[in-house]
Amino acid sequence: MLLGTAGGPSIKKARAQPSNALIVNGEVYVIDTGNGVARQMALAGIDAKKLRAVFITHNHSDHMADYGTLLLRAASSGLKNTVHTFGPPPLSMMNKAYMAFADWDVQLRVRDEAKPELADRVKVREIFQDGVIYQDENVKVTAFEVPHGAASPSYGYRFDTPHKSILFSGDTTKSDNLIKHAQGVDILVHEIVSVHGAEAIGERIDPGNKELVRHIVEAHTKPDEVGEVATAANVGKLVLTHFVPTGLPKFDNPQAWIDSVRQTYAGEIVVGEDLMAIE
Repeated sequence: MLLGTAGGPSIKKARAQPSNALIVNGEVYVIDTGNGVARQMALAGIDAKKLRAVFITHNHSDHMADYGTLLLRAASSGLKNTVHTFGPPPLSMMNKAYMAFADWDVQLRVRDEAKPELADRVKVREIFQDGVIYQDENVKVTAFEVPHGAASPSYGYRFDTPHKSILFSGDTTKSDNLIKHAQGVDILVHEIVSVHGAEAIGERIDPGNKELVRHIVEAHTKPDEVGEVATAANVGKLVLTHFVPTGLPKFDNPQAWIDSVRQTYAGEIVVGEDLMAIE
C-alpha cells in the first residue's frame, strides 16, 4: 500500500509525504513515516494494532517526521505487541527524544487509563551495514546502502515473503548496490525526479536557490535511470513514487512519468498514487 507518494519536505496538497505499508497475512510493516502516516493508514483501512515493524530509509524529515506519532497513535489504538524499528543512526537518539517528548501524555494514560508503557513496546535497532536485519513468519528483510547525497547512510529494503518479493528504494541516485539486491524482485518501488520539474519546483519554493535544485537533481534518480535500474534487475513490476515535482500538472501526471521511463524499461509501470494498493 502506497500511503504517501510525494517527494520532498515542503507542504503539498496533491500528495502526502513518503510512507508505505506492506501487509502480509494481516500484519503491518511500515516503510518510512512521513508527515500524516497515521492518518493515511486510517484512510487506507489499515489496523494500527497490527503494526509489527517500522523501517526508516534515512533521516530526512519527509521520511521520518511522524515516526514517534505513528507509534503513539498505534499504542492509543490498541497496540499490544512489541514494535521493532530499524534505520540508520541517529534513530536510537531520535526514538529516545520522542519518548521524552511524549512522556507526560504517556504517563497520564498509564495512570488514568491503565495503558502500558510505550517505550517498553518499541525495540530500536540501528543499521550499520548491508544484510538481513529482520525476519519473522511473514517476511525476511534485507537492508542495503544506497547513495543519497549528504544524507549518509541511507538504505533501501528488500522484503521477501512467502508470496512475493518487494523492494523499496528509499531516496537514492542510480545505484549498482540496489540493482544487485533487486535482482528478480516481483515489485520494485522506486523514487523518481524530473530534472526540468525540479527546476520549476525549486523556483516556486525558493527562487534563486541553486543549491536546492542541485541537491534535488544530484541526490535522486532521473527517469531514464529508473528504467535502466528496473531493466538491469529484471523486475516484474516497476512502481514509481516519491515524485519530484509533486502537483505541477505539466510534469506530475501519469502519462508524462510513464513516457519518461519507457525509453529504458519495457515492463509494467505503475504510477503511484496515495492510498494505492499494489498486489
